[in-house]
Amino acid sequence: MAEKIATREAYGKALAELGRINDKVIAFDADLSGSTMSKFFRAEFPDRFFEAGIAEANMISMAAGASTMGLIPFCSSFAMFATGRAYEQIRNSVGYPGFNVKICGSHAGLSVGEDGATHQCLEDVALMRLIPGMTVIAPADAKEARKAVFAIAEHEGPVYIRTARLATPVLEEDYPFEIGKANLLTKGPDAVVFAYGLMVAEVLEAYKILKAQGIDITIVNMHTIKPIDRECVLREAARCKKVFTLEEATTIGGIGDAVSDVLLGNVACKFRKIGVHDEFGRSGKALDVLRAFGLQSDLIAEEIMANL
Repeated sequence: MAEKIATREAYGKALAELGRINDKVIAFDADLSGSTMSKFFRAEFPDRFFEAGIAEANMISMAAGASTMGLIPFCSSFAMFATGRAYEQIRNSVGYPGFNVKICGSHAGLSVGEDGATHQCLEDVALMRLIPGMTVIAPADAKEARKAVFAIAEHEGPVYIRTARLATPVLEEDYPFEIGKANLLTKGPDAVVFAYGLMVAEVLEAYKILKAQGIDITIVNMHTIKPIDRECVLREAARCKKVFTLEEATTIGGIGDAVSDVLLGNVACKFRKIGVHDEFGRSGKALDVLRAFGLQSDLIAEEIMANL
């Protein structure tokens, strides 16, 4: 069985690792460093760690100011608070001037589980996509989360990175990571599935189920949701003619809309979004909640088969 590591843990350890080689990196948190895992950075670099308390808007504003001094601030909080409560500050104090601030929303999606709908941020990807110039990244596993941290530190401009509470499988292959370039994980003719985050591991399991039924699909890890890899989307959609998007988030404004925007007027294909359709989440064990919304591998396979 594949090793399971939460992407939030990989993010926190990578941030500390980054801090050792880049003294311009500083970290902010909003009273959640034990959960966002920025605690690893805090332990090694207490003089470069700034606790904002339960004041996410202040945290973003402080980070925006710090970025004007040539520093590279990483802000961490739950996705609900980082993108929801502090949206105005992200838009006006980071996005509008194009400041070099990195925002990590941990505990994103339904897999927060027992914390329920108030903390299951399903809108973060849509909110961050709306901001001009914002790069939006959601790593599929721990290895990709580490690579993403180093990549966004080199990238000039605002970035949102989405991590999860739930420990999930580390993919067997060590794929390259380049902002804006998707990774092709399988290549079959019957359909293409564009996925990101925790859903990548689920659709890889669904692939095995479908393969046993004689259905061979292409899986694309769309770790960078914005800027989207247009070339990959157009190429794989034109080749397969049947397109699915898969996300542990609302389908309104998420990767489904991002992919459909690319395809509209360019590729004639059958298209379906798999995700949360205009609903709030609900409280329960993480895997049970994912199942309730049809986001486990066997249910994903059924959805794909039903719509081929």
